Amino acid sequence: MVRKRFRLRPRPNPDRFGSATENFARFMGTPQFLLYMTVFCIIWLVWNSFAPEDFRFDSAALGFTALTLMLSLQASYAAPLLLLAQNRQDDRDRVSLRQDRQRAERNLSDTEYLTREIAELRIALREVATRDYVRSELRSILEELLETTDGQDITLQKRKPRKPSENTVSLPKVPSAGRNQSR
Repeated sequence: MVRKRFRLRPRPNPDRFGSATENFARFMGTPQFLLYMTVFCIIWLVWNSFAPEDFRFDSAALGFTALTLMLSLQASYAAPLLLLAQNRQDDRDRVSLRQDRQRAERNLSDTEYLTREIAELRIALREVATRDYVRSELRSILEELLETTDGQDITLQKRKPRKPSENTVSLPKVPSAGRNQSR
């Protein structure tokens, strides 16, 4: 029988850890960090070179071994943290690129749709009767009416304008004067 062991292992939140590494990597790239490291190393070197022998903790004779070890340890942790921060930035860039691509595709489809609609409107506007065309047609109809009456005296009466019905709005009917009414 296999016994299961229950261990209390801390499970770090990957987002929180990644955010912390990004903040640390961002701080390591600032002039402030370089200034702090320079001041730290200068204090370390001055202390271990000029302090009384009993208070020194790193030997200048051995080439400041503790300082070298500490800086190497810092570098060995800094490189993976920088890579982790770079990977997270690559992931964000990938998501941003995908969103930009989707937005560009939507914009393209919207533009194509609007182009088709404008073309349809242009075609429809070509088929719409212009004011001059309507006037010329009305003139020709009036001339036809005058020809069919053969010079009879036609008096046009001015009608009172009617108020259009609220339910429908229609064009007034033209009386068929002189046309064949036996249809």
